[in-house]
Order: sequence, then structure tokens, then C-alpha cells
Amino acid sequence: MARTSIEPLIVGKVIGDVLDPFHPLVELTVHYGSRKISNGCEIKPSAALQKPFVQILRDAPPPISSVLYTLVMVDPDAPSPSEPRLREWLHWVMVDIPEGSDATKGQELVPYVGPQPPTGIHRYVFALFRQERALMDRSVAVAPPEMRGNFCTRHFAARNGLGLPVAAVYFNSRKEPAVKKRC
Repeated sequence: MARTSIEPLIVGKVIGDVLDPFHPLVELTVHYGSRKISNGCEIKPSAALQKPFVQILRDAPPPISSVLYTLVMVDPDAPSPSEPRLREWLHWVMVDIPEGSDATKGQELVPYVGPQPPTGIHRYVFALFRQERALMDRSVAVAPPEMRGNFCTRHFAARNGLGLPVAAVYFNSRKEPAVKKRC
């Protein structure tokens, strides 16, 4: 299985604006319906209303894998009054996703909200992190962010011991024109 190059993430400024440079270790696939997301593709907000099908694939997983992952989806182009260009708007967080399965097998920490770009083109980034331990273990459960605005993927990863991402993919979206009804 060929892993995705990080070059499109550099060109799209995902690395820099949202993530630090990393080496992809797994393949992350994201589908909205039958459409597979590729870096920089355009998806209409209406096509992304429902949460996507997200799968984590590895070259040769061990027969019984206990590896878990965290998936974060953000919009780094949402305006932030406090620190523009350093904060994101949070769309979704899934934790404790078992390796080799789809994201629905994990625990939803922050419910999915589809793209809602107010103006211009917005990037929607899916970042995948390998966990050192289960995050929703009753004794050490991770707390969900207090708000979706002013979120920082790097800070979230650091606070929860996630380190660098192991995979990422992003798409672009823009506000759809309103449909005018004729009488």
C-alpha cells in the first residue's frame, strides 16, 4: 500500500498552518458518499453534511492490534479574532479508533459538523494521531474542548500526548450560491 506524500500538504499550507512536518505511517482514507477525498480536491458543503466514512489502513497490521488513533477535523481558515492564522474551528474529534477499522469504531469526543464556509475557499483538514493509550479510559478520560472556535490542533495533540500526526488529508470547500425560487 502506497502512503500519501506530504508534498500536497506543504503546498496547501496544511503543514505550517495546522500541522508540523511528519512522516506518514498509515493510510487515511476519507469518503463522502462514493467520493474519495484527495488533497486539495473541492467538495460542496451540501455533499459533506453527513459525517464521512474514514478508514485507517496499514501495510501489514498484526493479527490482533491494540493500536488506537485520534482523528481531528478542523477548518484553519475560519476567522479568529484573538490569533488569526494560529487557531482553527473544530469540526470533529474521534478518539480510541482501533487500527484497521473505520472511525465509527472509536469514541466521538466532539460531534461532527459539516463544512460551513462563510466566504472564500476554506480548507478542511483531517489529522490522524497514534495514541499511546486509550483516551476514554474512565481513570484518565480526555475532556472535550470547551468550544469549537479558537481550537489548536497542535495544542490538543500536545495536551493529550499524541505527538506528530501519522496521516493527514484535506479538501477545499466554498459557500454554495443560494437557490432562488421563482414564482
